[in-house]
Amino acid sequence: MTAPVLSLNDLSVAFGQGTAARTVVHGVTLQVRAGEKLAIVGESGSGKSVTALAIMHLLGRSGRVVGGSMCLEGEDITTIPESACRDLRGRRVAMIFQDPMTALNPAFTIGRQLVDAIRSHDDPGSRAAWSEAEQLLGKVGIDDPGRRSAQYPHELSGGMRQRVLIAMAIACRPRLLIADEPTTALDVTVQAQVVALLRDISATFGIALLFISHNLDLVAEFCDQIAVMYRGRIVESGSTEAIFTSPRHPYTRLLLDSVPRPGRPLRAAAPGRLTGNRSEGVCDFLSRCPLADTDCTLRPTLRGVGAHLSACWRSA
Repeated sequence: MTAPVLSLNDLSVAFGQGTAARTVVHGVTLQVRAGEKLAIVGESGSGKSVTALAIMHLLGRSGRVVGGSMCLEGEDITTIPESACRDLRGRRVAMIFQDPMTALNPAFTIGRQLVDAIRSHDDPGSRAAWSEAEQLLGKVGIDDPGRRSAQYPHELSGGMRQRVLIAMAIACRPRLLIADEPTTALDVTVQAQVVALLRDISATFGIALLFISHNLDLVAEFCDQIAVMYRGRIVESGSTEAIFTSPRHPYTRLLLDSVPRPGRPLRAAAPGRLTGNRSEGVCDFLSRCPLADTDCTLRPTLRGVGAHLSACWRSA
């Protein structure tokens, strides 16, 4: 088995300083290898995007890693200086954000933004950079790339803007690609096209892909591995087949039950609210769990057989 491109080991992230500091990601451990597609799923506020931003060193002034480590191709990138972060972003790790309209600069043409991305890490000269930008647009399925490169973001459809973001993300051939809800604002047909494009890119270039999504049907079709997050912790992880056919954590089961299906009433993922006070050492899902009993007053750790792990005392 090849060495992982990305390894998170017991990663914890906090925001704020002093007594006001609040830890929002707790002890996250995961790995993703070249050509592998790992999905992180869970409710809004569960820590998925914060984990991704920590990898990119984009937590802002108030956010910081307070525990654990992050390794990229065996190199510890947990505390690298900002000068090294600029080389990290784009060249080694790239991110596709969920809203392409706000991720692209409305004042510059598509071609100009692609050329800037290319020349920020490897300057082949203006003419060669423009040629490469048009080639990238063609690779992500944009027709007439010469004409499109002269257009502004508002002149493109949502699906085309998302393809532009993908082109920018792969411009410098990163080893890890993070896709944060890349299909949220797109219709079903375009979603399928974008996912097919990401699959081809991962396979063609051997890129490790971290896919953050609420769309469990997309995850089932697209990803190899899944990590389920709840309140900043991974509560279950394993292969996509194992998670969908034999989920072990009650939260995972409730998430799967919440997916609309013909002939089945729509139900919420779980009763109660995600937010609220956290009791130290107690299972975070206790107040919402339909299987809770006296054992659940202690927080369980991830355990299981093989690669299918679950943080639940009642795991099947």
